[in-house]
Amino acid sequence: MLLTILGCSGSLPGPDAPSSGYLVEADGFSLAVDFGSGVLAALQAHRDPFALGAVLFSHLHPDHCGDFSGLTVLRRYHPDPPYDPTTRPLPVYGPGESPDRFARAYAESAEELARTDLTDIYRFHAVSDGGTVRIGPFEVTSRRVAHPCEAYGFRITTPEASLAYTGDTGPCEALHELADGVDVLLSEATWEHAEDRPADLHMSGRQAGRLAAAAGVGRLLLTHVAPWTDARVVLAEAREEFDGPVEPAARGKSYRIG
Repeated sequence: MLLTILGCSGSLPGPDAPSSGYLVEADGFSLAVDFGSGVLAALQAHRDPFALGAVLFSHLHPDHCGDFSGLTVLRRYHPDPPYDPTTRPLPVYGPGESPDRFARAYAESAEELARTDLTDIYRFHAVSDGGTVRIGPFEVTSRRVAHPCEAYGFRITTPEASLAYTGDTGPCEALHELADGVDVLLSEATWEHAEDRPADLHMSGRQAGRLAAAAGVGRLLLTHVAPWTDARVVLAEAREEFDGPVEPAARGKSYRIG
């Protein structure tokens, strides 16, 4: 399994830093996990967007899905696509309201919304708490996590490798189930630790490190660090709690898993 960081800025894009988006690949299959602002440009630097096998959304806040409308424009209006997108609809997995939300984001007016149907170029599938689906070579288990909207974390596995992705969340028991013994934990760490942070929203570097230690993961990658957060402090917090390999996710970098 190969994990490529397309974007990892938390809550919004930073200077030359796309927000959340990741490419997970195995056996020639490419799965995009989240598709935030700036991710479509970053994807084009690595892969042909028409080569995507599927897209998986943790939740529908703009920093995780804002570039999906751009992907729709590409699939609808590219003058010379490698195939007709209506003959190969792209599978899209995410919260149940995804088809409606993406249609509303794409339509220019109420009148256009009434006749907008993205199902000619996409096939939407709702993820569920505790559900497991097969996406290409990947077995993907989703768990509802602690965030203000419908949000999920994922455990993505092949027979040779395992990756857990927290999505956006505060500490919760579901994360321990997803992360248990994985090779790599890709964990959000939005802010520096403070006891008075809002509950059920985000994690600190300290909390990400505690999760990694409790779950016995092989390696911890910190992501979703907000542009106004001191990433050095977040990294130091995580290293105080987890004695295994830990580093900040780096935009454009690829990580071999398994």
